[in-house]
Amino acid sequence: MPTRVLYIDDDPALARLVQRALSRRGYEVETVPTAEAGLARLQQAGDEQPIDVIGLDHFLTAGTGLDVLAALKPLPAPPPVVYVTANADAAVAVAALKAGAADYVTKTVGEEFFELLGSAVDQAIEKARLQRERDRAEREVREAKERAEVMLHEVNHRVANSLQLVASLVGLQSKSINEPAVRDALGEIQARISAIAGVHRRLYTSADVRSVEISEYLASLLRDLEATLKESGHASTVRLTAEPTHVPTDKAVSIGVVVTELVTNAFKYAYPTDKGGEIRVLLKKIAAKKVSLKVEDDGVGWRGDGPIKGTGVGSRIVNALARGLGSAVVYAPTSAGCHITLEFEV
Repeated sequence: MPTRVLYIDDDPALARLVQRALSRRGYEVETVPTAEAGLARLQQAGDEQPIDVIGLDHFLTAGTGLDVLAALKPLPAPPPVVYVTANADAAVAVAALKAGAADYVTKTVGEEFFELLGSAVDQAIEKARLQRERDRAEREVREAKERAEVMLHEVNHRVANSLQLVASLVGLQSKSINEPAVRDALGEIQARISAIAGVHRRLYTSADVRSVEISEYLASLLRDLEATLKESGHASTVRLTAEPTHVPTDKAVSIGVVVTELVTNAFKYAYPTDKGGEIRVLLKKIAAKKVSLKVEDDGVGWRGDGPIKGTGVGSRIVNALARGLGSAVVYAPTSAGCHITLEFEV
């Protein structure tokens, strides 16, 4: 398909010379004398005979080329414009470039003008081609990203469902076992799996799969955990105070498992089973990219030393995940209960 140039100039003699000069460069040139005729030709141009570039004279019978540039702006994909002026005032060229012209050429006597105009048309077409290719590449990247996000949401959906199925199977298995220690161990495994599944559940309903809004995630996690532990005969309650904070996905998984372990330990060991008490989970920002996570109770007390209750697996998991978060488990000295703090970057 030939490259078409639309030249708008009310000087018919010059328009014919421009047509002849650009035709020698391989362009198919149409000329019109007025802005109205030029705009009408653009509206008629479809896929069959599109206009690739416009040559536009500054002084026209009615108005100036700046008026044409203003009329071109609302069009969805106007051709690039090479502005032609006999006025040596640089302000005209600057005004044309600001109005959207791709380039400008000053009329001169002789062949020099036609050569400059031809070069400007060449460059405008090449620049437009590169812009179209860049737009297409950006569109393809955007579409690929959208497809990847859809697939990632689907993956998280399936992972969450699969993990929840595993947690349910572990729960069914624990109900068929008579040994309390084994049943408790399976219950802890079930809680850990559910904590990880909760992160993936949040991800497939989130607009951004790179992070999790941690306050909402912890609220859902603690509701489920409290209900499960109360079904097992524990009477404590959990109170969450958390500032809305977006946390990277991998860190959200670690936070969820840490909170599950610490709250489960508080349910099991902080208070007498039949009485229970309050367990507090607090998450707040302490710097621009740093948060503090606290799990507190007012029970029998524990400062991280002395004989470990239970198997000690939960403590090892918490310490390992804390190191992964770039933190450490700190037991605050307190007259009653157990106050545990972790501080880490998000």
